[in-house]
Amino acid sequence: MSNVFLPSRLLAVVLLTAGLTACKDDDDPAPAAPQLRKSIDYATLKDTSSYANFFLDDKGVKTVDLAPGSTRLLMFRAMNTYNSSSVSGGTPVDAAVLKNMFANTGSPFTDAALNTSGVQLRSVYALSAADPEKERKTMEAGFDAMAAASKSVTATASEGKAGKLGTYLVDEKGIEWAQVIQKSMIGGLQVDYISNTLLSDKNLALDNTTLVSGKNYTALEHNWDEIFGLLTANPVYGGKATATSSGESFIGSYIWEYNKEDFPKIHPALLKGRAAIVNNDMTTLKAQAAILRPAMEKALAGAALGYLGKWKTNGTNDAARAHAIGEGLGFIYSLRFAKVAGADAAFSDGILNALIYSAPNGFWGLTNAKIDAASTAIRSKFNIAN
Repeated sequence: MSNVFLPSRLLAVVLLTAGLTACKDDDDPAPAAPQLRKSIDYATLKDTSSYANFFLDDKGVKTVDLAPGSTRLLMFRAMNTYNSSSVSGGTPVDAAVLKNMFANTGSPFTDAALNTSGVQLRSVYALSAADPEKERKTMEAGFDAMAAASKSVTATASEGKAGKLGTYLVDEKGIEWAQVIQKSMIGGLQVDYISNTLLSDKNLALDNTTLVSGKNYTALEHNWDEIFGLLTANPVYGGKATATSSGESFIGSYIWEYNKEDFPKIHPALLKGRAAIVNNDMTTLKAQAAILRPAMEKALAGAALGYLGKWKTNGTNDAARAHAIGEGLGFIYSLRFAKVAGADAAFSDGILNALIYSAPNGFWGLTNAKIDAASTAIRSKFNIAN
Protein backbone atom coordinates (compact mmCIF):
# COMPACT_ATOMS: atom_id res chain seq x y z
CA MET A 1 0.00 0.00 0.00
CA SER A 2 1.21 3.49 -0.74
CA ASN A 3 2.43 5.68 2.19
CA VAL A 4 0.87 8.81 0.68
CA PHE A 5 -1.95 8.79 3.26
CA LEU A 6 -1.27 8.82 7.05
CA PRO A 7 -3.39 6.72 9.36
CA SER A 8 -6.27 8.80 10.71
CA ARG A 9 -5.10 8.76 14.36
CA LEU A 10 -1.58 9.89 13.45
CA LEU A 11 -2.99 12.65 11.25
CA ALA A 12 -5.12 13.92 14.14
CA VAL A 13 -2.09 14.08 16.46
CA VAL A 14 -0.07 16.00 13.86
CA LEU A 15 -2.88 18.50 13.32
CA LEU A 16 -3.42 18.99 17.05
CA THR A 17 0.28 19.57 17.67
CA ALA A 18 0.47 22.08 14.84
CA GLY A 19 -2.56 23.90 16.17
CA LEU A 20 -1.12 24.14 19.69
CA THR A 21 2.18 25.40 18.31
CA ALA A 22 0.40 28.08 16.27
CA CYS A 23 -1.63 29.22 19.28
CA LYS A 24 1.49 29.41 21.44
CA ASP A 25 3.26 31.60 18.87
CA ASP A 26 0.28 33.95 18.63
CA ASP A 27 -0.08 34.34 22.38
CA ASP A 28 3.58 34.85 23.23
CA PRO A 29 4.39 38.46 24.22
CA ALA A 30 6.98 40.33 22.22
CA PRO A 31 10.45 39.69 23.62
CA ALA A 32 11.61 42.36 26.06
CA ALA A 33 14.34 44.72 24.95
CA PRO A 34 17.74 43.56 26.14
CA GLN A 35 18.71 45.14 29.45
CA LEU A 36 22.24 46.52 29.48
CA ARG A 37 22.67 46.82 33.23
CA LYS A 38 21.57 45.22 36.46
CA SER A 39 18.10 46.25 37.55
CA ILE A 40 17.79 49.00 40.15
CA ASP A 41 15.51 48.45 43.12
CA TYR A 42 13.38 51.60 43.31
CA ALA A 43 13.44 51.30 47.11
CA THR A 44 17.17 52.12 47.05
CA LEU A 45 16.49 55.59 45.67
CA LYS A 46 16.68 58.21 48.42
CA ASP A 47 15.67 61.86 48.46
CA THR A 48 19.33 62.65 49.14
CA SER A 49 20.75 60.46 46.35
CA SER A 50 23.10 62.38 44.07
CA TYR A 51 21.75 62.00 40.55
CA ALA A 52 25.10 62.08 38.76
CA ASN A 53 26.79 59.64 41.12
CA PHE A 54 24.01 57.11 41.63
CA PHE A 55 23.81 55.58 38.17
CA LEU A 56 26.70 53.24 37.35
CA ASP A 57 27.28 50.43 34.89
CA ASP A 58 28.03 46.89 36.06
CA LYS A 59 31.72 47.81 36.35
CA GLY A 60 31.00 50.71 38.64
CA VAL A 61 31.58 53.41 36.01
CA LYS A 62 29.23 56.41 35.93
CA THR A 63 26.74 56.47 33.06
CA VAL A 64 25.51 60.05 33.59
CA ASP A 65 26.62 62.97 31.40
CA LEU A 66 24.98 66.26 32.34
CA ALA A 67 27.08 68.43 30.01
CA PRO A 68 24.57 69.55 27.34
CA GLY A 69 21.86 70.52 29.82
CA SER A 70 24.30 72.01 32.32
CA THR A 71 25.98 74.05 29.59
CA ARG A 72 22.67 75.53 28.47
CA LEU A 73 21.82 76.41 32.06
CA LEU A 74 25.18 78.21 32.38
CA MET A 75 24.51 80.10 29.14
CA PHE A 76 21.11 81.17 30.45
CA ARG A 77 22.75 82.43 33.63
CA ALA A 78 25.40 84.30 31.64
CA MET A 79 22.75 86.07 29.56
CA ASN A 80 20.88 87.04 32.69
CA THR A 81 24.06 88.39 34.28
CA TYR A 82 24.86 90.42 31.18
CA ASN A 83 21.36 91.94 31.13
CA SER A 84 21.74 92.89 34.79
CA SER A 85 25.08 94.57 34.11
CA SER A 86 23.41 97.65 32.69
CA VAL A 87 21.90 98.63 36.03
CA SER A 88 24.81 97.41 38.14
CA GLY A 89 27.46 99.04 35.93
CA GLY A 90 25.51 101.98 34.57
CA THR A 91 26.37 101.10 30.98
CA PRO A 92 24.20 100.05 28.03
CA VAL A 93 24.02 96.45 26.86
CA ASP A 94 24.54 95.45 23.24
CA ALA A 95 21.71 93.58 21.49
CA ALA A 96 24.27 91.92 19.21
CA VAL A 97 26.01 90.38 22.24
CA LEU A 98 22.69 89.02 23.54
CA LYS A 99 21.88 87.55 20.14
CA ASN A 100 25.34 85.97 19.95
CA MET A 101 24.84 84.48 23.41
CA PHE A 102 21.47 83.12 22.31
CA ALA A 103 23.00 81.44 19.24
CA ASN A 104 26.51 80.89 20.66
CA THR A 105 28.23 82.70 17.81
CA GLY A 106 31.12 85.17 17.89
CA SER A 107 32.55 83.91 21.23
CA PRO A 108 30.26 86.11 23.37
CA PHE A 109 30.78 84.36 26.72
CA THR A 110 33.50 85.26 29.21
CA ASP A 111 33.72 81.54 29.98
CA ALA A 112 35.63 80.22 26.98
CA ALA A 113 34.34 76.70 27.58
CA LEU A 114 30.82 77.88 26.73
CA ASN A 115 31.99 79.40 23.45
CA THR A 116 33.57 76.12 22.32
CA SER A 117 30.91 73.78 23.75
CA GLY A 118 29.07 73.21 20.48
CA VAL A 119 25.82 73.88 22.38
CA GLN A 120 23.44 76.80 21.97
CA LEU A 121 20.11 78.05 23.30
CA ARG A 122 18.49 79.29 20.12
CA SER A 123 18.21 75.90 18.41
CA VAL A 124 16.18 74.39 21.26
CA TYR A 125 14.21 77.51 22.22
CA ALA A 126 10.45 77.11 21.57
CA LEU A 127 11.24 73.89 19.72
CA SER A 128 7.70 72.54 20.07
CA ALA A 129 5.98 75.75 18.97
CA ALA A 130 3.87 75.85 15.82
CA ASP A 131 6.36 78.41 14.47
CA PRO A 132 9.62 78.14 16.46
CA GLU A 133 11.41 80.76 14.36
CA LYS A 134 8.68 83.31 15.10
CA GLU A 135 9.15 82.77 18.83
CA ARG A 136 12.94 83.04 18.49
CA LYS A 137 12.63 86.33 16.64
CA THR A 138 10.24 87.56 19.32
CA MET A 139 12.93 86.86 21.90
CA GLU A 140 15.54 88.64 19.80
CA ALA A 141 13.21 91.63 19.50
CA GLY A 142 13.24 91.66 23.29
CA PHE A 143 17.04 91.92 23.14
CA ASP A 144 16.67 94.97 20.90
CA ALA A 145 14.19 96.53 23.33
CA MET A 146 16.50 95.81 26.25
CA ALA A 147 19.45 97.45 24.51
CA ALA A 148 17.40 100.50 23.55
CA ALA A 149 16.15 101.01 27.11
CA SER A 150 19.65 100.56 28.52
CA LYS A 151 20.85 103.64 26.66
CA SER A 152 18.83 105.63 29.21
CA VAL A 153 20.23 103.84 32.26
CA THR A 154 21.50 107.09 33.77
CA ALA A 155 18.13 108.84 33.33
CA THR A 156 15.09 108.76 35.61
CA ALA A 157 12.10 107.01 34.05
CA SER A 158 8.63 108.48 33.82
CA GLU A 159 5.60 107.95 31.61
CA GLY A 160 6.86 108.13 28.02
CA LYS A 161 10.51 108.25 29.09
CA ALA A 162 12.94 105.33 29.52
CA GLY A 163 15.34 105.14 32.43
CA LYS A 164 15.59 103.87 35.97
CA LEU A 165 12.42 103.61 38.02
CA GLY A 166 13.81 103.17 41.49
CA THR A 167 16.50 100.53 40.94
CA TYR A 168 14.85 99.01 37.86
CA LEU A 169 15.56 99.85 34.21
CA VAL A 170 12.38 100.32 32.13
CA ASP A 171 11.57 101.56 28.65
CA GLU A 172 9.30 104.47 27.82
CA LYS A 173 6.23 102.28 28.42
CA GLY A 174 7.46 101.22 31.85
CA ILE A 175 8.42 97.69 30.76
CA GLU A 176 11.43 96.09 32.46
CA TRP A 177 12.86 94.05 29.61
CA ALA A 178 15.50 92.27 31.69
CA GLN A 179 12.67 90.57 33.59
CA VAL A 180 10.54 89.91 30.51
CA ILE A 181 13.51 88.20 28.84
CA GLN A 182 14.44 86.10 31.87
CA LYS A 183 10.92 84.86 32.59
CA SER A 184 10.17 84.24 28.90
CA MET A 185 13.38 82.22 28.64
CA ILE A 186 12.22 80.07 31.55
CA GLY A 187 9.21 79.05 29.48
CA GLY A 188 10.70 78.93 26.01
CA LEU A 189 13.95 77.24 27.02
CA GLN A 190 13.51 75.24 30.20
CA VAL A 191 9.83 74.34 30.27
CA ASP A 192 9.33 73.86 26.55
CA TYR A 193 12.54 71.93 25.92
CA ILE A 194 12.17 69.75 29.00
CA SER A 195 8.42 69.20 29.03
CA ASN A 196 7.39 69.33 25.39
CA THR A 197 10.53 67.97 23.74
CA LEU A 198 12.67 65.82 26.03
CA LEU A 199 9.61 64.39 27.79
CA SER A 200 7.59 63.91 24.60
CA ASP A 201 6.48 60.41 23.64
CA LYS A 202 8.94 60.52 20.75
CA ASN A 203 11.93 61.19 22.99
CA LEU A 204 10.81 58.74 25.66
CA ALA A 205 11.01 56.09 22.94
CA LEU A 206 14.66 56.73 22.03
CA ASP A 207 17.05 53.78 21.70
CA ASN A 208 17.74 52.11 25.03
CA THR A 209 19.31 48.89 23.77
CA THR A 210 22.74 50.06 22.63
CA LEU A 211 25.32 52.52 23.90
CA VAL A 212 25.88 55.73 21.99
CA SER A 213 29.09 55.32 20.01
CA GLY A 214 32.08 56.03 22.23
CA LYS A 215 29.90 56.72 25.28
CA ASN A 216 28.77 54.85 28.37
CA TYR A 217 25.07 55.61 28.06
CA THR A 218 22.14 54.97 25.76
CA ALA A 219 20.32 57.68 23.84
CA LEU A 220 17.37 57.42 26.24
CA GLU A 221 19.61 57.66 29.31
CA HIS A 222 21.29 60.76 27.90
CA ASN A 223 17.93 62.32 27.05
CA TRP A 224 16.93 62.07 30.73
CA ASP A 225 20.32 63.40 31.86
CA GLU A 226 19.80 66.50 29.74
CA ILE A 227 16.59 67.18 31.66
CA PHE A 228 18.39 67.10 34.99
CA GLY A 229 21.27 69.30 33.79
CA LEU A 230 18.98 71.98 32.39
CA LEU A 231 16.78 72.04 35.48
CA THR A 232 19.40 72.31 38.23
CA ALA A 233 23.10 72.80 38.90
CA ASN A 234 22.83 70.99 42.23
CA PRO A 235 23.60 67.26 42.67
CA VAL A 236 20.27 66.90 44.47
CA TYR A 237 17.48 69.06 43.08
CA GLY A 238 16.11 71.14 45.96
CA GLY A 239 18.75 69.75 48.29
CA LYS A 240 19.82 73.26 49.31
CA ALA A 241 16.31 74.48 50.05
CA THR A 242 15.73 76.30 53.33
CA ALA A 243 12.75 78.01 54.86
CA THR A 244 13.61 81.17 52.93
CA SER A 245 15.34 79.95 49.75
CA SER A 246 14.97 77.20 47.17
CA GLY A 247 18.71 76.89 46.55
CA GLU A 248 17.74 76.72 42.87
CA SER A 249 17.41 79.16 39.98
CA PHE A 250 14.92 79.91 37.22
CA ILE A 251 12.16 77.28 36.87
CA GLY A 252 13.76 75.22 39.64
CA SER A 253 13.30 78.15 42.01
CA TYR A 254 9.76 78.96 40.91
CA ILE A 255 8.56 75.39 41.43
CA TRP A 256 9.66 75.86 45.06
CA GLU A 257 8.01 79.28 45.35
CA TYR A 258 4.75 78.69 43.51
CA ASN A 259 4.20 74.93 43.55
CA LYS A 260 5.26 73.74 46.97
CA GLU A 261 2.96 70.73 46.66
CA ASP A 262 5.02 69.25 43.83
CA PHE A 263 8.45 70.61 44.80
CA PRO A 264 9.42 67.61 46.97
CA LYS A 265 8.30 65.20 44.23
CA ILE A 266 10.70 66.49 41.57
CA HIS A 267 14.01 64.93 42.64
CA PRO A 268 12.44 61.53 43.39
CA ALA A 269 10.77 61.61 39.95
CA LEU A 270 14.07 62.45 38.25
CA LEU A 271 15.81 59.57 40.04
CA LYS A 272 13.02 57.08 39.50
CA GLY A 273 12.72 57.98 35.83
CA ARG A 274 16.43 57.35 35.27
CA ALA A 275 16.21 54.05 37.17
CA ALA A 276 13.17 53.07 35.09
CA ILE A 277 15.27 53.58 31.95
CA VAL A 278 17.92 51.23 33.35
CA ASN A 279 15.15 48.71 34.13
CA ASN A 280 13.48 49.10 30.70
CA ASP A 281 10.33 49.95 32.66
CA MET A 282 8.52 52.30 30.30
CA THR A 283 5.36 52.40 32.41
CA THR A 284 7.22 53.78 35.40
CA LEU A 285 9.21 56.12 33.16
CA LYS A 286 6.08 57.71 31.72
CA ALA A 287 4.61 58.01 35.21
CA GLN A 288 7.56 60.21 36.21
CA ALA A 289 7.10 62.37 33.12
CA ALA A 290 3.48 62.79 34.19
CA ILE A 291 4.73 64.24 37.49
CA LEU A 292 7.31 66.61 36.01
CA ARG A 293 5.33 68.18 33.17
CA PRO A 294 2.29 69.55 35.04
CA ALA A 295 4.47 70.53 38.01
CA MET A 296 6.41 72.99 35.87
CA GLU A 297 3.25 74.34 34.25
CA LYS A 298 1.60 74.89 37.62
CA ALA A 299 4.65 76.88 38.72
CA LEU A 300 4.43 79.09 35.62
CA ALA A 301 0.75 79.82 36.17
CA GLY A 302 1.26 80.41 39.88
CA ALA A 303 4.11 82.81 39.22
CA ALA A 304 2.09 84.74 36.63
CA LEU A 305 -0.75 85.12 39.12
CA GLY A 306 1.64 85.99 41.92
CA TYR A 307 3.23 88.88 40.06
CA LEU A 308 -0.11 90.21 38.84
CA GLY A 309 -1.17 90.25 42.47
CA LYS A 310 1.99 92.09 43.50
CA TRP A 311 1.11 94.89 41.08
CA LYS A 312 -2.05 95.44 43.12
CA THR A 313 -0.56 95.02 46.58
CA ASN A 314 2.25 97.52 45.92
CA GLY A 315 -0.27 100.33 45.75
CA THR A 316 1.32 103.55 44.55
CA ASN A 317 4.93 102.30 44.51
CA ASP A 318 5.53 102.58 40.77
CA ALA A 319 9.02 101.04 40.89
CA ALA A 320 7.80 97.91 42.68
CA ARG A 321 4.73 97.69 40.47
CA ALA A 322 6.78 97.99 37.25
CA HIS A 323 9.16 95.30 38.50
CA ALA A 324 6.25 92.99 39.35
CA ILE A 325 4.55 93.46 36.00
CA GLY A 326 7.82 92.92 34.11
CA GLU A 327 8.15 89.50 35.74
CA GLY A 328 4.46 88.83 35.20
CA LEU A 329 4.66 89.61 31.49
CA GLY A 330 7.47 87.10 31.01
CA PHE A 331 5.57 84.38 32.84
CA ILE A 332 2.38 85.08 30.91
CA TYR A 333 4.35 84.77 27.68
CA SER A 334 5.72 81.45 28.97
CA LEU A 335 2.21 80.06 29.46
CA ARG A 336 2.08 79.38 25.71
CA PHE A 337 4.32 76.39 26.43
CA ALA A 338 1.96 74.88 29.02
CA LYS A 339 0.65 72.23 26.64
CA VAL A 340 -0.57 69.80 29.28
CA ALA A 341 -3.04 72.48 30.40
CA GLY A 342 -3.98 73.20 26.79
CA ALA A 343 -2.52 76.70 26.64
CA ASP A 344 -0.97 78.08 23.45
CA ALA A 345 0.36 81.26 21.85
CA ALA A 346 -3.13 82.63 21.16
CA PHE A 347 -4.05 82.26 24.83
CA SER A 348 -0.83 83.91 26.00
CA ASP A 349 -0.86 86.72 23.45
CA GLY A 350 -4.51 87.49 24.12
CA ILE A 351 -3.78 88.15 27.78
CA LEU A 352 -0.61 90.15 27.06
CA ASN A 353 -2.30 92.40 24.52
CA ALA A 354 -5.35 93.10 26.68
CA LEU A 355 -3.20 93.67 29.72
CA ILE A 356 -0.49 96.00 28.46
CA TYR A 357 0.79 95.73 24.89
CA SER A 358 -2.26 97.25 23.20
CA ALA A 359 -2.13 100.33 25.45
CA PRO A 360 -0.05 103.20 24.00
CA ASN A 361 1.38 103.95 27.46
CA GLY A 362 1.89 100.29 28.48
CA PHE A 363 2.52 99.90 32.19
CA TRP A 364 1.28 103.39 32.90
CA GLY A 365 -2.16 102.46 31.58
CA LEU A 366 -2.67 99.42 33.81
CA THR A 367 -5.82 99.22 35.93
CA ASN A 368 -7.20 96.85 38.54
CA ALA A 369 -9.76 95.72 35.96
CA LYS A 370 -7.04 94.70 33.48
CA ILE A 371 -5.11 92.84 36.17
CA ASP A 372 -8.27 91.06 37.31
CA ALA A 373 -9.22 90.03 33.76
CA ALA A 374 -5.77 88.55 33.17
CA SER A 375 -5.87 86.71 36.48
CA THR A 376 -9.33 85.30 35.78
CA ALA A 377 -8.25 83.95 32.39
CA ILE A 378 -5.22 82.21 33.90
CA ARG A 379 -7.16 80.74 36.81
CA SER A 380 -9.78 79.39 34.44
CA LYS A 381 -7.28 77.76 32.08
CA PHE A 382 -5.25 76.16 34.88
CA ASN A 383 -8.17 75.39 37.23
CA ILE A 384 -6.72 77.48 40.04
CA ALA A 385 -9.14 78.68 42.69
CA ASN A 386 -9.18 82.27 43.90
